Amino acid sequence: MDADYRRFVPLNGLSDEALAQAAGQARHIRLPRGRELFHRGDSDDDRYYLLAGEMALDSGDDSAPLVIRADSEAARHPLARLKPRRYTGVARSECELAAFSDRALERLVAQDQATAYEVTEFEGDDPGWMFDLLRNPAFSRVPPANLHILFGRFQPMPVVAGQVVIRQGDAGDYYYLIRRGSAQVSRAGASGRPVELARLEPGQGFGEEALISGDPRNATVTMLGDGLLMRLAAGDFHAQLQEPLLHLVDAAEASALIRERAAQLVDVRMEDEFRHGSLAGAINIPLYLLRVKANTLARDRIHILFSHGVRRGGTAAFLLAQRGFDVRVLRGGLAGLKKPLATE
Repeated sequence: MDADYRRFVPLNGLSDEALAQAAGQARHIRLPRGRELFHRGDSDDDRYYLLAGEMALDSGDDSAPLVIRADSEAARHPLARLKPRRYTGVARSECELAAFSDRALERLVAQDQATAYEVTEFEGDDPGWMFDLLRNPAFSRVPPANLHILFGRFQPMPVVAGQVVIRQGDAGDYYYLIRRGSAQVSRAGASGRPVELARLEPGQGFGEEALISGDPRNATVTMLGDGLLMRLAAGDFHAQLQEPLLHLVDAAEASALIRERAAQLVDVRMEDEFRHGSLAGAINIPLYLLRVKANTLARDRIHILFSHGVRRGGTAAFLLAQRGFDVRVLRGGLAGLKKPLATE
């Protein structure tokens, strides 16, 4: 279906990677003759392209309906693009259409254009890793202007098998993304011997926890083979990546979300801290267990993260955002609360 989409505006200006991503988001619609697709005055989020058949666009006045055929030049553009819609769209014959989310497609086009400026600056002139990165839910939420800066600030870093990229106990200075190769994450156990925590593959990142919290590195990352990393300095990480993703809410906003049953409080402090006292209704997933237990969280709810201050909550928010969760951070944490949250 990608080849069909290439004729449409503005999909015709997308890179191959972005077009494939757009194709994956499209909904295919079959419309029988006489069926209404949209109504004059609608302000929906759908953008429709006519793949086959004829559509009539009726403005509601005395003029004849505008007829769009799938093989016409007009069909290269979305049907009744302006919102609120100025026409009612009715199928004059059996029709096939592709429907996209207007907001999602606009965002994809903006991201694709932003990354296009930076492609030639990277080794091998390979833009594929950028689009792999944009499939990461966290990066897909970063404003296009920030993405443009980010891709210009990432530095390629060739690595070899056995190379220690970050070491437990060191200060945090860079955030890393794996472009090629794989890596092992380990932590010193009680005996002092390393214990493997995870393995990282291309497209995955590491090193964010120390940058957000300001604490020393809590694990060691070692390359399992030769590869290529992209690294981002701490200052650029904070300004271009962390801040756009850090959605703070105050007590009133948090209370409203909880009362609407739209949100769950998540205390990311240690177990002993949680047992000593927490917010009513909160569940406890300590930060160090978040990677392991993230999939126990409901994906259809907002998660309001908190700790004593903001640092651990902010770290948790970044980790969960990378996994596609809708998260907020309680402004000021427990230390900033003047009174208990009103959740009833």
